[in-house]
Amino acid sequence: MTNRLEIRSSRRLACPACGTPFTCSPTGPCWCAEEAFRLAMPAGGEECLCRDCLRKMAEQISSDPVF
Repeated sequence: MTNRLEIRSSRRLACPACGTPFTCSPTGPCWCAEEAFRLAMPAGGEECLCRDCLRKMAEQISSDPVF
């Protein structure tokens, strides 16, 4: 019997912002944990951003006082 609560150690995703494929490892060390900044996890069923888009978003947030 398959454990339905089991989370895969890594998964292939496509960035929702640019479409670039990348690997996400939510249960282990993921590349995003190595970044110098932290953004909130996506909400509402959205997927994570790729490295380049995550960095662009962090730069935009840090340079825009409205965020």
